[in-house]
Amino acid sequence: MGTRQISLSVNDVPIEIDYFVQGFIDHVMGGILVSLEGTGEIKTLDVSIEGDEVRINLNGAVVPINPFVNKIIRNTVAGMVSSLKGVSEINSMRISIRR
Repeated sequence: MGTRQISLSVNDVPIEIDYFVQGFIDHVMGGILVSLEGTGEIKTLDVSIEGDEVRINLNGAVVPINPFVNKIIRNTVAGMVSSLKGVSEINSMRISIRR
């Protein structure tokens, strides 16, 4: 897979993530994007979640998603992140991936 940089913040607080969690987040987000039409290889990915709204920026372009996809992504990411040490209530999340 090569070199990757993955960062996560919850409620504007950076969350320290180890190698396993970085790889897990990378693969989950990659799987989500592969399932969306019109997406390609991830070079840069920024996912922000504010409340119930998900915004995806892939390689500098906004990826449009419908309400159903928005809900699935939000719930998947929230479920994954809520299990991490130091995370309690989630109001906002940001995931950044650089490959």
